[in-house]
Amino acid sequence: MSTVITVPKMGTTDRGQFTVVSARHPWRWVAGTAVGAVVILLLVSAVSNPRFGWDKVALYFRDVAIVNGIGITLFLTVVCMAVGVGLGVVLAVMQLSANPVVKASASAYVTIFRGTPVLVQLLFWFNLSALYPEITFGIPGVSLDANQIITPLAAAILGLGLNEAAYMSEIVRAGIQSIDQGQGEAAGALGMSRIQTLTRVILPQAMRVIIPPTGNEFIGMLKMTSLVSVLAVPELLYSAQIIYSKNLQVVPLLLVASIWYIIVTTVFTVGQGYLERHFARGTSRSVPPTAAERLRKFFRVHSAQGTGKQDAGKQGSGKQRSGKGGQS
Repeated sequence: MSTVITVPKMGTTDRGQFTVVSARHPWRWVAGTAVGAVVILLLVSAVSNPRFGWDKVALYFRDVAIVNGIGITLFLTVVCMAVGVGLGVVLAVMQLSANPVVKASASAYVTIFRGTPVLVQLLFWFNLSALYPEITFGIPGVSLDANQIITPLAAAILGLGLNEAAYMSEIVRAGIQSIDQGQGEAAGALGMSRIQTLTRVILPQAMRVIIPPTGNEFIGMLKMTSLVSVLAVPELLYSAQIIYSKNLQVVPLLLVASIWYIIVTTVFTVGQGYLERHFARGTSRSVPPTAAERLRKFFRVHSAQGTGKQDAGKQGSGKQRSGKGGQS
C-alpha cells in the first residue's frame, strides 16, 4: 500500500517524530465496489433463475457419455498438438533455409492453412474420398480405400493437426530468430553440425520464447476440438448434444460442457505456468512465481504489514514511557 511520510524539522533524530499516513485511493474502492456489485447481480440472477436447470447440471455432470467425451477431447488435443508441434518445427526450419524452393514451399503451406477456416479444412478432409476414392501414395500395388482410412476421427486429426502446424511454425521460427546468431557461429566453430546446433544449442534456448504461446495454442486446441462435432466425433460437445437432443435440456447440457472446459483449461494453465518457470531458469535472476507462491506472498506481505504496524505502535508507546520515566 502506498504511504505518505511527514518529515519533521531539521536536526530531529527521533524516529517517533515521523508520521506515516497511508495514501488513500477512493476511486479504487469505487471501481472495486461497482465491479463487485455487477458480479453479485450476475451470480444472483444465475442462481435464482430456474431455467438454468442447475439440478440437471448436477445430474449430468458425471454422466458416462460426458466423461467419455472428455477422454476423446483430451486425446484429440494431445495428438493434434503433437502433429502440429512436430510438423511446425520442420516448417520453421524450412522457412529459415537458404534453399529458395524449400523456403517457398513452407511459406505456401503456412499461407494456405492459415488462410482457410478450420471448419472448412475439417470438412475437406472428411470428404477426401470424393477426390481420391483410392489412396495409392504413388506406390505400385498399393490401393487403400479412402472411406475406410479417412474416418471421422482421422479427419479430425488431419484437419486440426495440419492447421496447428502452420501456426506453430511461426511460433518456432520466432523463437529460433530470438537467439543471437553468435550462438550458432560458436557451435559451428566447435565442429557441431547444423542439426546438432539446432537441437542442442538453439532450440533449448528458444524454449523460453516458444513455451508461452505454445501453451496458449494448446488451450486453444482443447476448445477447438469442439468443431469436430460436425463430423460426429463423440467428443465433449457432441456428447452433450446427443443427450440434449433426447431430453431437450439444451441449456443445462451446454453448461455441463462449459464447466468441464473451464476445469480442464484451468488445470492446463497451471501446468503451463510451471513449465514456463522451468524453462525460465538461468535466463533471469528470479523465475516467475507460481500461483501458490503468489497467494502465499500475498498473505505473508499483508500479515507482515500488520505486524509492522503493531511493532511500530509498540515502539512508539515504549519511547513515550521511557521519555516519561526520564522526565520523572
